[in-house]
Amino acid sequence: MRVWLNKDDYLRDLKRVMLCFLIVYMAILVGTDQDFYSLLGVSKTASSREIRQAFKKLALKLHPDKNPNNPDAHSDFLKINRAYEVLKDEDLRKKYDKYGEKGLADNQGGQYESWNYYRYDFGIYDDDPEIITLDRREFDAAVNSGELWFVNFYSPGCSHCHDLAPTWRDFAKEVDGLLRIGAVNCGDDRMLCRMKGVNSYPSLFIFRSGMAAVKYHGDRSKESLVNFAMQHVRSTVTELWTGNFVNSIQTAFAAGIGWLITFCSKGRDCLTSQTRLRLSGMLFLNSLDAKEIYLEIMHNLPDFELLSANTLEDRLAHHRWLLFFHFGKNENSNDPELKKLKTLLKNEHIQVGKFDCSSAPDICSNLYVFQPCLAVFKGQGTKEFEIHHGKKILYDILAFAKESVNSHVTTLGPQNFPANDKEPWLVDFFAPWCPPCRALLPELRKASKHLYGQLKFGTLDCTVHEGLCNMYNIQAYPTTVVFNQSNIHEYEGHHSAEQILEFVEDLMNPSVISLTPTTFNELVKQRKHDEVWMVDFYSPWCHPCQVLMPEWKRMARTLTGLINVGSINCQQYHSFCSQENVRRYPEIRFFPPKSNKAYQYHSYNGWNRDAYSLRIWGLGFLPQASIDLTPQTFNEKVLQGKSHWVVDFYAPWCGPCQNFAPEFELLARMIKGKVKAGKVDCQAYAQTCQKAGIRAYPTVKFYPYERAKRNTWGEEIDSRDAKEITTLIYEKLENLQNHGKRNKDEL
Repeated sequence: MRVWLNKDDYLRDLKRVMLCFLIVYMAILVGTDQDFYSLLGVSKTASSREIRQAFKKLALKLHPDKNPNNPDAHSDFLKINRAYEVLKDEDLRKKYDKYGEKGLADNQGGQYESWNYYRYDFGIYDDDPEIITLDRREFDAAVNSGELWFVNFYSPGCSHCHDLAPTWRDFAKEVDGLLRIGAVNCGDDRMLCRMKGVNSYPSLFIFRSGMAAVKYHGDRSKESLVNFAMQHVRSTVTELWTGNFVNSIQTAFAAGIGWLITFCSKGRDCLTSQTRLRLSGMLFLNSLDAKEIYLEIMHNLPDFELLSANTLEDRLAHHRWLLFFHFGKNENSNDPELKKLKTLLKNEHIQVGKFDCSSAPDICSNLYVFQPCLAVFKGQGTKEFEIHHGKKILYDILAFAKESVNSHVTTLGPQNFPANDKEPWLVDFFAPWCPPCRALLPELRKASKHLYGQLKFGTLDCTVHEGLCNMYNIQAYPTTVVFNQSNIHEYEGHHSAEQILEFVEDLMNPSVISLTPTTFNELVKQRKHDEVWMVDFYSPWCHPCQVLMPEWKRMARTLTGLINVGSINCQQYHSFCSQENVRRYPEIRFFPPKSNKAYQYHSYNGWNRDAYSLRIWGLGFLPQASIDLTPQTFNEKVLQGKSHWVVDFYAPWCGPCQNFAPEFELLARMIKGKVKAGKVDCQAYAQTCQKAGIRAYPTVKFYPYERAKRNTWGEEIDSRDAKEITTLIYEKLENLQNHGKRNKDEL
């Protein structure tokens, strides 16, 4: 039987089919894993604040507490919560951008707060224009900019913080323009709050560059906050009269300083409706509103000096400059507040100017300037400069200018890229829209000051120089690489100056040997009978491996000469690692001295993967270097012998003693040949320890020997670090030697 449909019926049924298909397709799309940025509805250029705001909107809408009838609400919310947890963290965000979710396998998250938390406690001041929420990366730049900051350190779950919030907002509006008002969310930035000594919430501090932070202890009314803040606002008011008027004005004008003068009648308040304010030599002001006066003054202050193409090179060669580049009428320095830069940078000996690229496009092209921006030139013409990629606001530009002129970071392009340079370079491949990239830049400046003369620093903008970045297979931002002639080393650590310095130090003096299957067989499997190895089997995309790497290198530096330390890349040598039965990353193995037994190693199963824990574990496999002392040998060798001794008094049941035992063995090896090391079991030989004055375990004592004299009581050493103890003992030996020479000379 056939059913014939007319045209209208056919089209209607076709629409139904298409609609069903679309619904199924959307269901499949929602069910699959989406890009984290898409889940939150933000772009890859989103700042931390934008990510937080986007997540908050979604949290209030999709939270399971608000959708009790949706069986998928929990799993759906976990997805957006996971996206937020990753994108708000600079290091995790970079791993995600580079490796996708594969690189986050060991950071799954899974917990979230109640709906009320996101409604009332999450990012209290995110939506307030007068209050700047500072994170860990922005904080130092802000408070060291030279401006006055009043910062509220708060915790999202603190009721007192919520009670203060309305007053803090009113206060911020009241003093807007006089000082900066900030907020730090200690729930998100616990480390920053601990570093600043914050131990209660809310804590309110005044910050100014060059002075210690001042904590506010008064009541939390708006009036009290204003009075406290105004005590720290610096202002100078000079009373002018017939005798000093002309001289004061001429002196100020000669120094390039203008005047704001109020003319008033004798015996009357100057700021009344009957008086007028005059910006000396320029303009009469009729308003008595402080903000209106301020804005009018800022608007009428002289603009930055315009440098010409003919004099640019010469001007930049003799002074340090902060230069604004613009193209014709489209200037980028429209914010009147930026006119403060000239005064705020005066003590740094930085001049402020502007340059019109439309008047000399070749000059800007050679400087890789293709859009309005600003840059710092460091007094060497156009050879050494750095383009600013931060926020176009006063405090951020101030921090950049001060950091840049005193650091050694250069903006790179095809003309000065160090591809074949004989000197080593650290090059940061980045994109200006990338928040982790912007966070890394100030850390590079700090590191460059420590490594001046050893390593050059440069940054390459991959949005401008895409070809160069493709040539070096740059797939994620930031990617930081050290070029040392033909060798290229990629930095995988955290975005901190300290870890960059450790990375460079390790390149110059490698503590960890990068193994291949061939060198593993030669050096580890076929090692000498007295050699031992610790090897880390890792994969670059593995987050725990990335966390371990700096700790692994720190550990290796403390074991130099005792244990050989290596690592092998299992992504590069996957089949070899499979043959070695490596089933997880990181896999840490200790290879003891070679014996007649079959291929032998010990795997690390400890919870902690820090340098100290790993070192203690490795040293535990080494043969004992110290001597176990009995009451008789302690008396004969230590108290009556003719050698220097260091002795560890311990008890077998004592946990700290067990932790210190490998460290003492390391000490015994470090001082071998100069000082002997012994151990006394105070549980077995309690009387000996009592006579030695031992009251706690472990106790370390040094027993020096000097020309038939013996200090039988010993000198207690208050340290549990092998290097520190070694340094202390060598200092004592040197003092004994110098004392002996003086006595000999006197005779």
